Amino acid sequence: MKKDKTLFELQSEVCKTLASAKRLEILNALKDGEKTVGSLVEILGVPKANVSQHLAVMKNKGILESRRDGVHIYYSVANPKVIQACILMREVLTEQMQEKSKLFDIVSKY
Repeated sequence: MKKDKTLFELQSEVCKTLASAKRLEILNALKDGEKTVGSLVEILGVPKANVSQHLAVMKNKGILESRRDGVHIYYSVANPKVIQACILMREVLTEQMQEKSKLFDIVSKY
């Protein structure tokens, strides 16, 4: 039981880390492979300091990993299952939105 409690606490920490739209955008940008901070800045359209801060938090929690090649640091997702989990949650949210839309359509007919 103690093991389960510890695992739930760790899961909670990862979920807190991912409870940022910008961090989810970063993960989405990294889903097809590693990228440098500069390329992530271009993709996301936010300041480098902001991107770097989010990357550091996710790396510290083990969600991302990095490697240096000369002056560039490349970031990638540490475990592809993180991307799968994000995709699954997006599917759940999409289904919920579709259901709410159907209910709204039904109610607005009356």
